[in-house]
Amino acid sequence: MSRLPLFRAMEAFEAVGRTGSVAAAAAELSVSSGAVSQQVKRLEAHLGVQLLERRGRGLELTRWGRLYQAELSRGMSVLAGAEQVLAGARADAPLVVSGLPTLTAKWLGRTLYDWAQEAPDLPVRLTASEAEPEQDGAAFRMVFGAPPRTERHAELFTDLAVPACAPALAADLSSPGDLFALPRLDIAWGPRFAAVEPPSWARWAALHGLGLPPGAAPVMSFALTATAIDAAAAGQGVVLGQLSMMEEELAQGRLVIPFRLPLRLSVPYGLVWGGDVLGHPGAARLRDWLIARGRRQQARLDDWAGV
Repeated sequence: MSRLPLFRAMEAFEAVGRTGSVAAAAAELSVSSGAVSQQVKRLEAHLGVQLLERRGRGLELTRWGRLYQAELSRGMSVLAGAEQVLAGARADAPLVVSGLPTLTAKWLGRTLYDWAQEAPDLPVRLTASEAEPEQDGAAFRMVFGAPPRTERHAELFTDLAVPACAPALAADLSSPGDLFALPRLDIAWGPRFAAVEPPSWARWAALHGLGLPPGAAPVMSFALTATAIDAAAAGQGVVLGQLSMMEEELAQGRLVIPFRLPLRLSVPYGLVWGGDVLGHPGAARLRDWLIARGRRQQARLDDWAGV
């Protein structure tokens, strides 16, 4: 007898011994009394011993049946406990959300703080990683550019890059060209983003008909957008920063946008997740919530740009 039919026969016999009758076991297992009797007969044939004997109108466990039923009951309890442990682990383990360092520092962290207030019963752990989505082991990952083909994904928003600086530096600016008199804070996106044309001062100047004077001002280069934004807020120069990543600094007045001249990023930010993630309790709810937040962000960006 193969394992699955054998387990069903064992389950039927254990239920008969525990409930005291074939009819009660059948009701518990949602099958017919005849099916339970057949399963018990199969099990007896497999074991080569008699497990039940008829006494008047009822059935009693034989000596072998009592021994076997006691062991089966312990085994069924262990199986039920294993299921409960798994269910508890799935419910209690936080869902991991990851993203590039700037995303986690400037958008995901702020966004997931709101999630924690709205859904304290569904904990989330945020990680920053440069790894590709399929390598960092997160339940959800926010990505820039085309998502991996093997992943499920949804588009969140397409950001805008705008010049921003501390209010003290903006005080003497009268035209966009004056920005080039300030120290320009550059962001080195790295070769992995070359295919998606990340925002640059050269692209921004060309879009708005401005000549970018070579060596017009000292340029500091940063590996992370978040670090460049922090440097601009500290008054160290002007940054071509992403609007959604600077919302907190702008709201607090640590950064201002002296000229409303945006450069739309060439590709959107998106959310990706694996095929088995949605089996975790609350995962689908978090996915839908993050997608809704992304769309809300897109609406703010469109409103700012006058779309």
